[in-house]
Amino acid sequence: APRLRARKAGSRVRAGTLIAEQEGTLSTRAEPEVVIRRGVVGDAAGLAAFAARTFAEAFGDDTRTGDLQAHVAATYRPDLQARELADPTVITLLALQDARIVAYAQVRLNDAPPSCVTMSDAVELQRFYAGRSVRGTGLTLRLMQLALDAARELGGRYAWLGVWERNARAMAFYRKAGFDEIGFTHYVVGSDRQTDRVFLASLSPLD
Repeated sequence: APRLRARKAGSRVRAGTLIAEQEGTLSTRAEPEVVIRRGVVGDAAGLAAFAARTFAEAFGDDTRTGDLQAHVAATYRPDLQARELADPTVITLLALQDARIVAYAQVRLNDAPPSCVTMSDAVELQRFYAGRSVRGTGLTLRLMQLALDAARELGGRYAWLGVWERNARAMAFYRKAGFDEIGFTHYVVGSDRQTDRVFLASLSPLD
């Protein structure tokens, strides 16, 4: 499992408690189509608000209030997301339903990965979040595939991510998506230094 933590080790894919796909179980509700597109600078305010909310929903129960507030304030602001969206070494994918962001993924070139990531052509899957309204729809699997395509576009032959060691559900999802655990790193939320498991996937070339 973020952030503007660009170019630092220990980024974390904070999607865990919001991932809802379970062995092919899909919702039968009639919902507006979800469209996935690349984010642009004009999306910064909406992305910052969505990212802050989903981070708090996912980890608020397990994080001290002061640490959570400090992390969100330092990481999710329109100016920071605008900088990320303008960065050519970062690709942000937005899933929109009725023009509202319901999920997003972000991949980036990170020149200071954890020491267990030894490949020079490994791209970081920095953030991966889905909101409650799209649970059980298959969206996270679709978004993951597109995120890995984006990692290939950045020249990656591998993709890596960090996920909180207590987040068993997220780790199961990433294993299902083709990632294997290779080590650990640390991630700081406010004043809380936490341990993240690092996962790596090999990427097939783009057609």
